[in-house]
Amino acid sequence: MSSTRNAPASETPDPGRAARRRSVGRRIGQWTYGVVCGVVAIAVIVAGFAVWTVQRSFPQLDGTITASGLHHEVTVLRDATGIPTIEADDPHDLFYAQGYVHAQDRFFEMDFRRHVTAGRLSEMFGASQLPTDEFLRTLGWRRTAEQEVKLLSPTVRAYYQAYADGVNAYLKTHQGTALSLEYGILGIQNPDYRVEKWTIADSLAWLKAMAWDLRANLLEEADRALIAPDYSAAQLADLWPKYPYGTNPVIVPELSTDAPAPAPTTGTTGTTTTGASPSGTDAATASITWKKVDGVVQAASALLGRPGEGVGSNSWVISGDLTASGRPLLANDPHLGESMPGIWHQVDLKCRVVSTACPFDVAGFGFSGMPGVIIGHNATIAWGFTNLTTDVTDLYLEKLRGNTYLRGGRYVPLQTRTETFKVAGGKPVTITVRVTDNGPIVSSTNDQDAAIARDGYTGTRGATTKQTATPPDELAVALKWTALTPGTTASAIFALDTASDFAGFRHAASLFDVPAQNLVYADTKGNIGYQTPGKLPIRGKGDGSLPQPGWDPAYDWKGFIPFAKLPVLYNPTDGYIVTANNAIVGQKYPYFLTNDWDYGWRAARIAELIRQKAASHKLTIADMAAIQSDSQLWIGKQLIIAYRSVHVADPGVSKALAVLEQWDATDSVDSAGAAYANVLWDELSQDLFSRRTDPLPVDDQDRQFLVVSNALADPQSEWWQNPAIGVTSRDRMLQKAATDAYHRLVKLQGANPDAWNWGDLHQLTLTNATFGSSGIPALEWIFNRGPFPVAGGTSVVDATSYDIGGDFSVQTLPSMRMIVDLSNFDRSRWIQLTGESAHVFHTNYEDQFDQWQHGRTNPWPFSGKAVSRAATDTLVLKP
Repeated sequence: MSSTRNAPASETPDPGRAARRRSVGRRIGQWTYGVVCGVVAIAVIVAGFAVWTVQRSFPQLDGTITASGLHHEVTVLRDATGIPTIEADDPHDLFYAQGYVHAQDRFFEMDFRRHVTAGRLSEMFGASQLPTDEFLRTLGWRRTAEQEVKLLSPTVRAYYQAYADGVNAYLKTHQGTALSLEYGILGIQNPDYRVEKWTIADSLAWLKAMAWDLRANLLEEADRALIAPDYSAAQLADLWPKYPYGTNPVIVPELSTDAPAPAPTTGTTGTTTTGASPSGTDAATASITWKKVDGVVQAASALLGRPGEGVGSNSWVISGDLTASGRPLLANDPHLGESMPGIWHQVDLKCRVVSTACPFDVAGFGFSGMPGVIIGHNATIAWGFTNLTTDVTDLYLEKLRGNTYLRGGRYVPLQTRTETFKVAGGKPVTITVRVTDNGPIVSSTNDQDAAIARDGYTGTRGATTKQTATPPDELAVALKWTALTPGTTASAIFALDTASDFAGFRHAASLFDVPAQNLVYADTKGNIGYQTPGKLPIRGKGDGSLPQPGWDPAYDWKGFIPFAKLPVLYNPTDGYIVTANNAIVGQKYPYFLTNDWDYGWRAARIAELIRQKAASHKLTIADMAAIQSDSQLWIGKQLIIAYRSVHVADPGVSKALAVLEQWDATDSVDSAGAAYANVLWDELSQDLFSRRTDPLPVDDQDRQFLVVSNALADPQSEWWQNPAIGVTSRDRMLQKAATDAYHRLVKLQGANPDAWNWGDLHQLTLTNATFGSSGIPALEWIFNRGPFPVAGGTSVVDATSYDIGGDFSVQTLPSMRMIVDLSNFDRSRWIQLTGESAHVFHTNYEDQFDQWQHGRTNPWPFSGKAVSRAATDTLVLKP
């Protein structure tokens, strides 16, 4: 089979490609044969998509390609894992080539994402996606992105346009299965689908998707709103306790007053902005039945990466005073929903001659569909992200009357717009979106917010909204969210990529408004630092922890915290900075940030390990990797202590409790104690909260850790009483949970504790967001991988989290891990969840997973010599 078959005429042969195809072909043939034997339905797919069809979309990695629109030749070097290093003479060519490479590796993912963010999935997959489309179109992500395009400076706009031109150059010569296998499958379901050109707004809209995935406490606000009418203020305070400032760390104990002021990097261009302050049944698709989630809000999250317990991150930076090299070490591992492929695309972007005209020499992790590097390092500085967890969303109850709503004592017109949805295999659908000063009305789009509207509960505890109007007003819920107004993050990316010191870093942070992130910093001169960025609202009355009365302007946002007043830390005396979604500042900080921090168990453990290791030796990359893989479970230690005084007559349960007592409180794969302890915790949590007559939420276990710990210290706590399960005391609750956990584990793994292990329970299935969730077993087999046993758990440093009441399968996880050595960037390490390629059966589809699964990382070459040594393929793009 010719290696150039179906290649564009402008491409020259890749001499090593045929051998790679034969290897992949044998693998596909073996797998396909096995499935055909077991699943008759796959015969249709096998007939239409043989090995040649699958491989048509694999990108050319060697040789020369003519790409119209380039100024000069661009070189793309790839290593064995498919990671590209792009070398160009100017920024236009650099980002053009990045767009081309992203399209080579992941265009269907990009196309799918832009349909998600624009609320256009029903164009691809039919009427089953209309509810989600209506919700996302109501929020208006795409509209906001289009407004942001107009605000870009000419230089930044040129970067995005060059990227889009590179994507579109690839689309000119690749269609259908030559673009991606998914288009062949989609064509069976939706033969009229056509790929559109890539635009700048397609890129910017993805930032809204990430902001949604990291929106912090919106679900907590909704949970509180739904139960608050039935509970007292004291009970709600028990269930949502304050952050444990006395035991767990804050990121910035004292704000630095000597940090360099924000300033653009000298000679850097393209980081400024203008006009924005930083601060029906579908027969054609009936064969695909999408997997169900709890509602439209959850469905939107599922499309962007599985929603679940544990979305967050770890990052820390160590001063050279504590390291073996004498220079800083920076570690980062963002926790996001599991996905196939992984969310990140690794890249190295190099101007051949770094200058003010071409200032880029940066490597790290980015998103397909976005130019630049999001997290990583350049030749001078390194940076990492964790979710800020500050409250940037509020729910407002609104009183509607016809096309008006109550505002400040009078009824004013609603803002309205119509949205029309094209539906594959069906007729267009049109809706009317209603908007108040507080944001779009969302209660007409999902059941959760509709329930909040029906309850009529406002932020005044113990009070519900009384209707006095005749006829009664319609109660609705509006969403106010910083991401729904135009921002400057699209420019911040390039400012970060080119920053050369802490002043330039802070300038970039001042532009990074949504999603709000903790930013950690290190540089080659030995400095370390931290900056809070983001649009963080200043509220009037109320704190946003419960729905506010939208008709009262006193509850409006009054602006945003000035950047100069946001927390900053520079070269702290402790010699390290840890961020893990924990509280940023202490209780004396003058501005309200949130009531819903992560409770700090991961941050406390990371800080503890840093101190322990630093007390005995100078820290190394190996120490950073060991911390990233740590899986000590804080609540596990509390359960060991609590159950020392619990006695159960059942001998099997007694043996299980003996296993718990001997356990090291570590969630390792082969641990019997971890298996029993996590089942025990799951049973206890359900008995305390979700198995009540009026169930309480159990979707944030870090909060439950503190609630249960407080209750364990108080035998008279009312939470030990649950008439729905016949329990009236702490001891009986603990006995019941231990007994039920034992019998549940026996059903799963047998009665012999020696055969118990956490990995067989705690498994990860890498799930493709489209056809991997189709409900068609044959397609899911093709696109998904797993299940695989993994270590870690919920609210541990190795944060492979699961949902209470589920099957212990992994929902969120470290989406990548990186360790940057500021003494020698070539000694740095990195890994992502799956691989660079989104092409199923490609060598780089899942080749990084084994390393990730076992807590290992890959070398990260950065210097020219190191990149050349690692290169296995060289592609030249020429004008």
